[in-house]
Amino acid sequence: MAESVRRFFSIQWRILPPIIIALVLYIPIVSGSFFKPFNVSYDHRALIIAGKRRMLVSAGIHYPRATPEMWSDLIEKSKEGGADVIQTYVFWNGHEPVKGQYNFEGRYDLVKFVKLIGSSGLYLHLRIGPYVCAEWNFGGFPVWLRDIPGVEFRTDNEPFKNEMQKFVTKIVDLMREAKLFCWQGGPIIMLQIENEYGDVEKSYGQKGKDYVKWAASMALGLGAGVPWVMCKQTDAPENIIDACNGYYCDGFKPNSQTKPVLWTEDWDGWYTKWGGSLPHRPAEDLAFAVARFYQRGGSFQNYYMYFGGTNFGRTSGGPFYITSYDYDAPLDEYGLRSEPKWGHLKDLHAAIKLCEPALVAADAPQYRKLGSNQEAHIYHGHGETGGKVCAAFLANIDEHKSAHVKFNGQSYTLAPWSVSILPDCRHVAFNTAKVGAQTSVKTVESARPRLGLLEHLNVTKDRSDYLWHKTRINVTEDDISFWKKNGANPTVSIDSMRDVLRVFVNKQLSGSVVGHWVKAVQPVSFVQGNNDLLLLTQTVGLQNYGAFLEKDGAGFRGKAKLTGFKNGDMDLSKSSWTYQVGLKGEAEKIYTVEHNEKAEWSTLETDVSPSMFMWYKTYFDTPDGTDPVVLDLESMGKGQAWVNGHHIGRYWNIISQKDGCEKACDYRGAYNSDKCTTNCGQPTQTRYHVPRSWLKPSSNLLVIFEETGGNPFKISVKTVTAGILCGQVSESHYPPLRKWSTPDYMNGTMSIGSVAPEVHLHCEDGHVISSIEFASYGTPRGSCHRFSIGKCHASNSISIVSEACKGRNSCFIEVSNTAFRSDPCSGILKTLAVMARCSSTQNTSDLGF
Repeated sequence: MAESVRRFFSIQWRILPPIIIALVLYIPIVSGSFFKPFNVSYDHRALIIAGKRRMLVSAGIHYPRATPEMWSDLIEKSKEGGADVIQTYVFWNGHEPVKGQYNFEGRYDLVKFVKLIGSSGLYLHLRIGPYVCAEWNFGGFPVWLRDIPGVEFRTDNEPFKNEMQKFVTKIVDLMREAKLFCWQGGPIIMLQIENEYGDVEKSYGQKGKDYVKWAASMALGLGAGVPWVMCKQTDAPENIIDACNGYYCDGFKPNSQTKPVLWTEDWDGWYTKWGGSLPHRPAEDLAFAVARFYQRGGSFQNYYMYFGGTNFGRTSGGPFYITSYDYDAPLDEYGLRSEPKWGHLKDLHAAIKLCEPALVAADAPQYRKLGSNQEAHIYHGHGETGGKVCAAFLANIDEHKSAHVKFNGQSYTLAPWSVSILPDCRHVAFNTAKVGAQTSVKTVESARPRLGLLEHLNVTKDRSDYLWHKTRINVTEDDISFWKKNGANPTVSIDSMRDVLRVFVNKQLSGSVVGHWVKAVQPVSFVQGNNDLLLLTQTVGLQNYGAFLEKDGAGFRGKAKLTGFKNGDMDLSKSSWTYQVGLKGEAEKIYTVEHNEKAEWSTLETDVSPSMFMWYKTYFDTPDGTDPVVLDLESMGKGQAWVNGHHIGRYWNIISQKDGCEKACDYRGAYNSDKCTTNCGQPTQTRYHVPRSWLKPSSNLLVIFEETGGNPFKISVKTVTAGILCGQVSESHYPPLRKWSTPDYMNGTMSIGSVAPEVHLHCEDGHVISSIEFASYGTPRGSCHRFSIGKCHASNSISIVSEACKGRNSCFIEVSNTAFRSDPCSGILKTLAVMARCSSTQNTSDLGF
C-alpha cells in the first residue's frame, strides 16, 4: 500500500504521486522563595501546615495536557474557584523518552509549572508514581523499559526497581535543587509513590506485598521532607498515608487512626473512548459528594480533573481513548469555565472555608440523627482567637424525597440527595442541590510467546502507530480452480490482534478489523502467481491500566494463517516477512515547517475522490481574538494532524452508540460513568484543540495524514467561547456567600438572614456582556435558551438587568422587590431568570474550502 501527500491552500490542494512503502496571564519565573519556609506534618484530623490544621481543596491539572502559555490562566482560575492546592502526576515517558536522556522542556517543563503554582500562592501535591494510569499512553511508562532483560513492572523485580528508583530520585532531586519543597519556601507539600497499586497487588502475590514495602521505604529514604501518600493502598506502611480514589469517599477510613482522611481522586467526570458517548457528572451530585466528605471527617479533596486538557500527539492511553481529555471538568479542555459546575463548586468551597475554623478545632464531629435518611454532623470548639466556633452539615441521603427536619430549634427543608452547610450552626450558606451559579453555553464560531510474525512494540518501540508486515504468497492454478469450484475465497486468520488491522493484497485494501485482542478473520482475493500480502497493524494508545503491562504488547498474538487453499492452511509464521516502522512522511518529518517541502506536493482538485493513506497540507490564518482555537475534522475519516509541526493528536470520525443517553439527567442517586451521558449517535470527537501559542498571525501550516478517506475541503478552523450566560435564582435562595465575609457581617451590624439572594453573571476574560436576551422577575418558565415570561412579570426586568450588566465583564443583580422597584405579584414566590450574551470578535478563519 502506498502513502501519498497532498497540499491544500487557498483553493488549491497539492498531491504527491504514490510512494512505495519503504488570553494568557504572564507571571515571571523568578528564583527564590514563594513562601516563608514551613513544615508539613499530619495528625488523625488533617494535614498540618506551618503548625495549623488545614481543610484543603485541590485542583487536578496535568501540565503536559496544556501548553506552558496556558498554565498561568489555569492555575489562576483554579485559585479563583477556591482551590488551595494543585495536583499533578509526573509523566515518566515524557521526561525520559530515551533511556538516560531527559526532557524537561516545553510542555514537560515541570520546574516552570511548579514555580507558577508557587507564584500564585497555591500549594502542590506532586504524584511521582512513576506509574500514573491517567488514560495516558502505557500508563506513563517509557516503552524502552519493557526491553530491559528480565524486567517485570510494578513488582519485586530488581531491573524494574532500579529504573523506578533512578527516576523517582531524579524528580525529587530536581525539586530540591530548584528549592521547591515547602521547607525551602516552595509550594510542594505532599508527594505520592505508586498509584492505585491495591487494584492489582493480588496478581503479584507475595512479591507484590514486598514491592509495596520497598516502594515506601525507597520514597521515604529520599529525604524529601514532606508526607508521602499511596492511593487505594490499604496495606500502605505506617509512615505512608493511604488515600481514597472514587466518585464518593465520605465513608473512607485510612488504615491507621494516626492518619488523616485524604481523597486524592474525586472523579468529577470520566474519560471517553472512540465510539463512546460523552460522560457528564451533574454539579449537584459532585457537590453532594464533596460536602459529604468534609461532613464526615475528610480534610483534603482533589478534583480529578479540575482541568483535563488534551492528549496531544500520541499520548492518549488505551486502547481507543480519544484525543480530548475534557473529563467534564470544571475547566473545559480549552481552559474555559464549565458552568454551572465551576461556579457551583466555587460556592461550595467558599462555604467550606467559612466552616474551616470549626472543622479544624474539633477532633471529631458530633453526630445527630435527624430522620430515617437524614443526619447532622456538628463541629465546634475554640478558634485561633479563643472564641467559640461552630459549623454543621445537614444531609438528606434519600434519593427521591425532600425532608423537613428540626435542628437546634429551627426548621430546615433538605432537598433529596443534598447537604446543607451552616457555617454558624444556624444559617444555611449553601445547599448542594440548589444551584445559583450561572449556566454557560459554549458556542463554536467558524473561522474555517510469539510467532514468526514479529510483535508490534518490539519493532516500533512506540515511535509510530503503524507497522507494516509484507510477504509474498504464491497461488497456483489449482488453487484458483478450487476457489471457483467451491464459490469461496481464502481467508487471513489471526488468533488475536489489537487495535486496528488492515489487510492489503496487491496494494488493494481487502478489509479492516478493529478491536482489543480479538480474533481477526478477513477474506482476501488472490490472482494466479505471486501476490503481495501486506498487513498493517496500528495502535490507538497503549494499555494504561492493569497488571503486567509489560506483557500486553500490540499487533498479533497466537497463530496467523491463510485458510482455504486446496492443499490446506498456510502457516504465515513460516513465511518470510519484511517490516517497515511508520510512514515515510513521518520519517522525513514533512509535517514540520522546516521539512514539509521535502515532499513533492501537487495540487488537489475539488472533484478528486477521497483516497486512503494520503498526506494533505494547507495554510491558514489565525482567527482574531483570544478565544480557544479548534480544528473541525468532521469531514475526515481517521488519522493524525499537525499544526506548524506540533502534533495535535489522533482523530477518528467514529460514531457513538445510538442508545444509552438520557433525555433528562437526574442528579439524585449514586453516579457512575454510564449515567447522564450525551452525544449518542454522533461522532465521539470532531473538534481538536490547537493552542494559540502554537500559531502565527498568518500562514500556519496544517498537515493531515488521512488513513481511510475524507474530504479535506470541508476542514475548518473555529473558535470556542462561552457566548451565552443564563442565571435563574429565586427569592428563597440563600444569601450570596461573598456577603459572609463583609465587614458589616463580621462586626455584627448586618444579619446574614436579611440579605437578599442575587444572580451573578460573568463572561470569560476579555469579553463583556453585550446584550440581555431575556430577563424576567416574577414567575418565568423554562430553562436556558427556552425561557418565557410567566403570569407574573416585572415590566422593567430587561431595563434593570441591562443597566446592571451591559458593557461589564461581571455583574450582580439582587433578587428582590427593592431591586426591581415594585412587587409584580404580592404573596407569590418570585424568581429572576436572565439570558445574556457575551461579546465575541471571533470569526471563521477562511481556508478557502
